[in-house]
Amino acid sequence: MHHDHRGPELPPARGPVSAAVTAYLRGTGALPRAEDVGGATAYGDDLQLALYLCYELHYRGFAGVAAQREWDPDLLRVRSALEHRFLSALRADTPGHDSLDDALAALLVEPVHGTGVSHYLRDEGELWQLREYAAQRSLYHLKEADPHAWVLPRLWGRAKAAMAAVEFDEWGGGRAERVHARLFADLMADLDLDTAYGRYLDAASAEVLATVNLMSLFGLHRELRGALVGHFAAVEITSSPGSRRLAEALRRTGAGPAARFFYDEHVEADAVHEQVVRHDVIGGLLAEEPHLAADVAFGMDATGYLEDRLGARLLADWRAGRSSLRTPLAARTTGVS
Repeated sequence: MHHDHRGPELPPARGPVSAAVTAYLRGTGALPRAEDVGGATAYGDDLQLALYLCYELHYRGFAGVAAQREWDPDLLRVRSALEHRFLSALRADTPGHDSLDDALAALLVEPVHGTGVSHYLRDEGELWQLREYAAQRSLYHLKEADPHAWVLPRLWGRAKAAMAAVEFDEWGGGRAERVHARLFADLMADLDLDTAYGRYLDAASAEVLATVNLMSLFGLHRELRGALVGHFAAVEITSSPGSRRLAEALRRTGAGPAARFFYDEHVEADAVHEQVVRHDVIGGLLAEEPHLAADVAFGMDATGYLEDRLGARLLADWRAGRSSLRTPLAARTTGVS
C-alpha cells in the first residue's frame, strides 16, 4: 500500500472513538465499536476529532497513513455513523428560519452594537488572543475554498459558473502567491506561528473542528449540495464586515503588514463575492432546483449555530484570562507547506 509522507502527523486521541480511528489508520488496531460511536457526544472532542480524521483523508491525508484508506469500506461505514450523529444533532439543535428569505435577511443585518469575536478582538483583544484565533482558524484557512469545491460537479448553468468564478478568486486568480490559503500562511508567519498544514490540529477546540467538519459533511454528499451553497453564502455574506474588524484589531495590536493584508483583502473581495453568491449561485441553483430552498436555509442556519458555539467558547476563555487552546502555542519552526 502507498503511504503518504507529506501530510501532517496524526494527533493524539481525545477519547475511545478517535483512539480507535487513529489506531486503524496506523494499522495497529480495530475500528471503534458501534456502541462507542453511538454514545459519543455529537459536538464533543472525541467525535469531532474522529470525524475530522476521516474527512482529512479526502484532502492531504496524514503522514504514514496509506492513501488507500480514503475509500476503505469499513472506515466509510464508521464515518457514516459519525456523520449521522453530527447531522442529526444539527437538525435537532439549529434554530431555523421560516424561509430562505428570512435566513438571508438575518445574515445581511449588521447589529449596531455587536458582541461577537471580531467585535471583541477589535475593541479589546490582545495580540496573544489574535494568535490563538489564527491558530484555530488555520484548520480551515490553510485549505480555504477547497471544501466548497466539492459542490462544483453537483451544479450546472449559472450557479456553476458563478461558483467557479468565486472559487477562482479564492485560489488567487491563477497566481500562486495570491491563493488565499497562502495569504493566511503569510499572516501566520507574521504572527510568529508555525505555517505547516495541520500543525494546530491538536491545539484546536472541538468547536472549531465542528465548523470545519460541517463544510466537509456538506461538500462530500450530493444530497446536501443545497446546504453547502447555504454555508458558502453565509461565509461570504458575513466575511467582509468581520474581516474589517479583524484588520482593525491587527493594526491596533501592532501586527505586521502580511497579517493585516489577509483581512484587508477579504474586506474588498468578499463584498463582491456576496453579490455574486446571492444573485447567481443561490439564484441559479434555485432556478434549476427550487425544492432545495429549505436546504440552503439550513446550511446558513447550521453555519451560524456552530459559529455561535465557537464564539461563545472563545469569549468565555478569553474573558476569564485563559487560553482557548488545548495545548500551548509554539513559535514558528517550519516554512509554508
